[in-house]
Amino acid sequence: MNKFVSLAILVAGLIVLYFGWQEKESAASQVSEAFTGQPTDNAMWFLIVGAVLTIVGIGGFISGMKK
Repeated sequence: MNKFVSLAILVAGLIVLYFGWQEKESAASQVSEAFTGQPTDNAMWFLIVGAVLTIVGIGGFISGMKK
């Protein structure tokens, strides 16, 4: 994978993680967490997708450095 593409995926993953964290800390998510014990589905999807993108970006960047 190209270093530039890996870096772009890494940055996108970090941005999505940031928005997921903001969503998790929102009032709606706090209320949902108080009643169900879990944050909203929207917050969870942001966090999961952000984590996957970040891991893929780091992996691609590291593998690009080995070549």
